[in-house]
Amino acid sequence: MSAALSWKLVIDTRDAQPLADFWAAALGYEVEDPSALIAHLRSTGTLPEEAVGEHAGHAVFRGYAAVRHPEDPYDPFTGIGRGRRLLFQDVPEPKTVKNRLHIDVHAEPGGLDDLVARLETLGATRLHEVDKGPAGHWWVMHDPEGNEFCVA
Repeated sequence: MSAALSWKLVIDTRDAQPLADFWAAALGYEVEDPSALIAHLRSTGTLPEEAVGEHAGHAVFRGYAAVRHPEDPYDPFTGIGRGRRLLFQDVPEPKTVKNRLHIDVHAEPGGLDDLVARLETLGATRLHEVDKGPAGHWWVMHDPEGNEFCVA
């Protein structure tokens, strides 16, 4: 049997930094801090200034942000996670149709209503409730950029 592959989920965005903030808060993840890598690349002259922005007091790569699970390994120099990770990248075109891939967020037993309410305070919106009886009960929601996700 071969080892599990390393992976990340990449999500197209209009504004990567705020969406990374939303998903970090929603999932209990950490927003990656690439400021040490950016400082190094700036000092060597290999990173153009137009590629750098600032968010939450840190230097960031303009148009990119990532979040990682707080217990997973990461490279302390680059800030890049080596485990469960979401990468957000700005694209020029707007979202126009339903996602073909989405995230399911699971509540603690009996905690669905509380989790949905907490996600709404972070900027999510409810789309519709699905009740399949014994097969399941969940909410379809939008993140702040309109990407669908489910809360069960």
